[in-house]
Amino acid sequence: MERVFLYGTLLDEALLDIVTAGEAPALRPAILEGHAAHWAQGESYPVLIAAGGGRARGAVCSPSAAALARMDYYETAFGFFRAEVDVSFDVGGAGGAAPISTSVYFPAPDGWTLGAPFSLADWSRQWGPMSRRAAAEVMGGFGIEPVGQVGRHFTQARVRATSWLRAQSEDPPATLRAAHRADEAVKSHAIRTPYRNFFKAEEHEVSFRRFDGDMSAPVTRAAFVMGDAATVLPYDPVRDRVLLIEQFRFGPYVRGDTKPWSLEPIAGRIDPGETAEAAVRREAVEEAGLTLADLHAVGSYYPSPGAVTEYLFSFVGIADLPDSAAGIGGLASEAEDIRAQVVDFDQAFALIGSGEAENGPLILSLYWLALHRERLRAGG
Repeated sequence: MERVFLYGTLLDEALLDIVTAGEAPALRPAILEGHAAHWAQGESYPVLIAAGGGRARGAVCSPSAAALARMDYYETAFGFFRAEVDVSFDVGGAGGAAPISTSVYFPAPDGWTLGAPFSLADWSRQWGPMSRRAAAEVMGGFGIEPVGQVGRHFTQARVRATSWLRAQSEDPPATLRAAHRADEAVKSHAIRTPYRNFFKAEEHEVSFRRFDGDMSAPVTRAAFVMGDAATVLPYDPVRDRVLLIEQFRFGPYVRGDTKPWSLEPIAGRIDPGETAEAAVRREAVEEAGLTLADLHAVGSYYPSPGAVTEYLFSFVGIADLPDSAAGIGGLASEAEDIRAQVVDFDQAFALIGSGEAENGPLILSLYWLALHRERLRAGG
């Protein structure tokens, strides 16, 4: 039976149980001499490096062939590969036992920057819940999706996991609507995932509590699963102008729109470990080279709750908008081709009446700004 030395996130028993589909092997503390585990800088996982005098602490396990295949699938998806090493069992925290041959998951030689020494406790506190949820999605592709395809959509799996956890942590008000909790009043009988890539589609056989108190018969419902996002409309209260983003949008194109270029606020997905406020500040730099001052919350909402899970956090952001703020931007790595336009508030607001402003976040943000514009111009 193959032995594997674990030094990172798979030391978390809950994550290992998810990856191995309930066949998590027993772990025995061990030490790998001449190596050290460090965070991959800016990431939620560690890497193992050769380090003279280093002592990487971890555990040896002997997974079944089925569990090992699943572990290999999970690690290979993220660019890790198994190689042979010798470790010694950790006797009283000092090692000392005779070395044994085992394998360990090493990272690919590039694509990451070395960070601080890895701490499993820190990982569990900051990244554990998200990583476990994302791992469940990733392992849903085992035996179905090639490992390379899984790796390509892992980032979005993490975004979706973070959005789910954010929703689970909230206790939204229910003064007028029904106060039923989903875990008490909704039952999913079956779940299918016909599509999963950058976005994901889920189809459920679901029952829900009716207003007469009875549970409904099972019905089929499908949803387009997306991560939470944030938008910001930059506003210069001194010049009384806003900055609008324009770009080609695939949704209008598929609908048949003859002019599928859309005027919008700056927008983007909220990355794991990031707040909505931090996301719009980052996106303002990426899309328009713009530094925002104060942020004012417009609202948070589902743009299309019938079949889309996306939840938006919208802001108006105070900014300096001279003529030079206009221009072409976006990240080439994401194939973005974005034009920033600086326009007077009255011209922007008139786009609602003309129909040229035709997406929800822009319309809502302009209406909010119309209500609060004088206060902002007065320095409020």
